[in-house]
Amino acid sequence: MQKALFLDRDGVINFDKGYVYKIDDFEFIHGIFKVCRHYMSLGFVIVVVTNQAGIARKYYTELDFHKLDLWMVSQFQKHNVDILQTYFCPHHPNFTGMCKCRKPEPGMILTAAKELNIDLSRSVLIGDKNSDIEAGIRAGIAKNLLVRSNSLEFIVGV
Repeated sequence: MQKALFLDRDGVINFDKGYVYKIDDFEFIHGIFKVCRHYMSLGFVIVVVTNQAGIARKYYTELDFHKLDLWMVSQFQKHNVDILQTYFCPHHPNFTGMCKCRKPEPGMILTAAKELNIDLSRSVLIGDKNSDIEAGIRAGIAKNLLVRSNSLEFIVGV
């Protein structure tokens, strides 16, 4: 089984500007590529787990999300980082009802663990909201890091 670095998207990978779905609005947080390369050097695979309530609210479509995700993954590749998979929750309880994937529910993480053969007890999650951390704890992730910064370089001691 492999270990994974689970990353929330908005607020960890990019600045959370509210319902980001356009490339022009996507701005990477300083240090995200360095953090990912560090964890990859330790044998971790990189997995994104992101709530995307803007889809449920009809601010943008799943196709819009996938277009941005493909571009984001290509930018990571240009920085020598491989995103193994992105999991997203398109739901919001006020619009689509309850689900098992919207963080703080652990559904996306548990699905990733099953599909990608991930050992959650050896994995790490980085999130910017308490709901991210709660999802990680509920899924059994060993280390859950809450960040609220415009730079992540402190995570690897740079």
